[in-house]
Amino acid sequence: MQEQKPIYIGLGSNTGDRLYYLQSAVDAIHYEVGSVVAISSCYETPAMGFEGNAFLNACLEVRSNLSAELMLSKLMQIEEKYGRKRYEDGQYRARTLDLDILFFRDQNIETALLSVPHPRLEQRLFVLQPLAEINAEFTHPASQKTIAQLLETCPDNSPISKLKKPLTNPLKAFDFSAYNFIAIEGNIGAGKTSLTKMMARDFNAKTIFERFADNPFLPKFYEDAERFAFPLEMSFLADRFQQISEDLAQLDLFKDFIIADYEVFKSLIFSKVTLSKEEFLLYRKLFYLVYKDIKRPDLYVYLYQDVENLKENIKKRGRVYERDLSSEYLNKLHLGYLDFIKNTPPAKVKIIDISQRDFVENRHDYLWILSQIQD
Repeated sequence: MQEQKPIYIGLGSNTGDRLYYLQSAVDAIHYEVGSVVAISSCYETPAMGFEGNAFLNACLEVRSNLSAELMLSKLMQIEEKYGRKRYEDGQYRARTLDLDILFFRDQNIETALLSVPHPRLEQRLFVLQPLAEINAEFTHPASQKTIAQLLETCPDNSPISKLKKPLTNPLKAFDFSAYNFIAIEGNIGAGKTSLTKMMARDFNAKTIFERFADNPFLPKFYEDAERFAFPLEMSFLADRFQQISEDLAQLDLFKDFIIADYEVFKSLIFSKVTLSKEEFLLYRKLFYLVYKDIKRPDLYVYLYQDVENLKENIKKRGRVYERDLSSEYLNKLHLGYLDFIKNTPPAKVKIIDISQRDFVENRHDYLWILSQIQD
């Protein structure tokens, strides 16, 4: 999930309760389009191009997986929901809500319906002023000028005033500040890493990711489980201890909490499934010697996916050594997790059934999961 350049959306209203319409737009964009990263102040300017009430304008920075075309469609639906009327004569008129894609990352887009960057933003003080408040150093992909530079040379000399009352980011309704350390767990292919990345970006968390990809025993284990199970689990024992000890010890003053896509006790779950009884008893002794003082998460989230969904997710990510994982093995791991949660529970546990959810592609599902974690 590569970090992408920002998307900026302009908001405007000059009819009725203008602040209500702008806040409603922010809430709808949060729910339908993507995470609202930043919100400017609201600025009041005279109507431009027609006689009418003064406009309230603001800008948002948004993070979204939608295409520009689909985003435009959703913004138009939001406008329509809140009473925006469109006319074919092209004349400027009063409107309850006006939503525009100002920048879509660093792309230049020109279609019959969409022109991005917005073609008139360089002449609009009510666009450049709130944009500069969010990110004055963002560079226009066509002119290669920053927002600050565009603002300096903007020909618009309309009077503009900033409102004291700010718009509210609905993402702030989710608060995980009560936790210092959250672990996202689940079976192979449940989506642990994806959810960890998404939550870390939205809630300013330091991340810890399992380093399984570099383990030389993992492909060998999938080829010959009986032979390579013990060296695989021992290598994970050492690597997880080193990683979790170092990462938990390194404070990051600029992050609000730590979120990991595994908890070290998964070593006991997997080893119990993969090792013989004698090997597991030996392994467990070594495990408790190594991890006797290790920090446990304040919140342990277990993502449950049914086996068919797990196998489909495993197939999608295309790791060659995982292609022959059996349903029986995945079921054993699931039962192992449930047994662990029952008998060795961390401080607080949330089990969330996401079998009918796709939180990566469907924003509603992602927000639902956040509500389940916080509830």
